[in-house]
Amino acid sequence: MHKKLSVLLVSMLLVSMPAAVGVYAADAPFAEIDKANIFLKDFEKEVERANGASNTRFFNKQEALTRIKRLNEQYPDDPRVKDMMKRASIALQKSMGGFHEITPDMLAYKNNEKQLRERYRDLNRSKWEEAIRSRQAITKAFPSPDPEAEGATDIIGKYVVLENVQYPTNHFLGATGTYLYVGKPSTGFYYLSMDGRNWAGAYEAIRRYRSLVDSTLGDNLTLSVLGKVTEPVMESPDPSAEKKGNFHWGWVVEPEIIYAGERVAAVYDPSNDKSGYFYGEDEVEKIKDSWYTVKSIPDNVDPKRLMEIFATAIKEKNYKLYLDCIYPARRKTDIGTSLLGYHWDLHQYRFDEEYVYVEFDEPKITVLKGFDDNNDLDNYFLNPEQREQITKMSGEKEEMAIVLSRAFDKNGKQVGSKNRHELRRKGNGRWYVNTYDVRF
Repeated sequence: MHKKLSVLLVSMLLVSMPAAVGVYAADAPFAEIDKANIFLKDFEKEVERANGASNTRFFNKQEALTRIKRLNEQYPDDPRVKDMMKRASIALQKSMGGFHEITPDMLAYKNNEKQLRERYRDLNRSKWEEAIRSRQAITKAFPSPDPEAEGATDIIGKYVVLENVQYPTNHFLGATGTYLYVGKPSTGFYYLSMDGRNWAGAYEAIRRYRSLVDSTLGDNLTLSVLGKVTEPVMESPDPSAEKKGNFHWGWVVEPEIIYAGERVAAVYDPSNDKSGYFYGEDEVEKIKDSWYTVKSIPDNVDPKRLMEIFATAIKEKNYKLYLDCIYPARRKTDIGTSLLGYHWDLHQYRFDEEYVYVEFDEPKITVLKGFDDNNDLDNYFLNPEQREQITKMSGEKEEMAIVLSRAFDKNGKQVGSKNRHELRRKGNGRWYVNTYDVRF
């Protein structure tokens, strides 16, 4: 009996020994776990600081992943290694950038702009061709008449169509005025005058077209110009200040219609309150009104919702709503008004080229001036009389809200890091966007 029991105990020990050895082998050394964990924590902190940006250099990524990979291959059953594998996987995914599903509704503004662009392209092309016919313009401008040849002055007073006008590349300040040159020495020159309102009135209309209709038009333009020949002048069409180029005779042309990118024709009109217009300009807002998903701002709008409305106004090309979002103090001066238009164009470009959707974090609100009646700690120690007295002494309350934004491209990938937007409110008034120039 005792002999059988001894044999049974020995057998049990032999069976249990491999398991005991296995448990020991599954545990990774503490020092290796600790070192890998240090690099992993630093990698996680780097990812957190990147705020979803994918173009960040992570200094601890390679070391952390290499150490954890080696531990997982040698000690796959160690729960500490399993935990680090899980954390490393999450951190690695976050390091590759934030993602958001892009729905058709988020891209509706692009389809609307495309339809509007095509509509105005067709309208302006037909008006441009009609203007050339009605003025019996010279469409074959080169070679130009030699100003020194007999009878050359017959061209004065006639209309001419100048193609492939490079602006601002061919701009130069000459001895007799400011011009854009068109041509070359072998075929002659035309000097397109930029001194009067003829150029400014029409060109400003093109800029309005870009802001209101087609943000893809750009700044470096290839133009066609319909204008009237006025006189011959000798100029050096060298854009450099040194004027090392030779002088050449050319014909001065006063512009009347500028046709940009085969999309928009802008007309100089001295009777117009803006000295010019593009065809169909007075119909733009009526057409876009049916697109607008937001048309006004509630008086009780909160900071996060105001930022959503601000982004929507830009996407849907609602300039009036864009202005209504912005802190009034930022648009009191001529310079301020000019900057509003400049940053509007930048926002338009970004929503066309860089991102299509923006989401916002909850706001963090602080009181800049006056008593903060939402501060529970202050209210705990101050009685109503004290709070009322402090409110009177402090004057009108001014608050600031900080809202962080994240932008996503058409594929749903986050573009850059989060950006900080500042909003202001006075007294019991409405919230306004103060840092309207910050990208999303």
